Amino acid sequence: MGTSATVDAGQEQHLRALEYANRVRLARARLKRKVAAGEVFAAEVILECPWQAQSMSISDLLMSQKRWGRTRCRRLLVSLGVPENKQVGTLTDRQRIAVAAMLSAKKAPVGENAAAAPAMDARVLTAA
Repeated sequence: MGTSATVDAGQEQHLRALEYANRVRLARARLKRKVAAGEVFAAEVILECPWQAQSMSISDLLMSQKRWGRTRCRRLLVSLGVPENKQVGTLTDRQRIAVAAMLSAKKAPVGENAAAAPAMDARVLTAA
């Protein structure tokens, strides 16, 4: 009757995994909110690939931008030959640079103010 409640190693590992999954989920939600608000560009996230975006699908990241739905996302990725469910952390350098360049080109202003607009990221321009 004097048994105490102990957590075995399997349960402890399970709880650590749940804790990590919650941290990742909350960090991704913050990142998506920043992308949606325009505080961070999706191209920057793709190039820098922070820890919370490592296992995130590229389509989830792109669709977190304002006015980006499944169709617009699919068109961009198909034109570059990148699968929709590809994780941001597993993109090759070529894919990473191509997606970032397309995104920064879509963000660039059109018309006479285009010359006055600063470049989004020098790495995209020099690597392309």
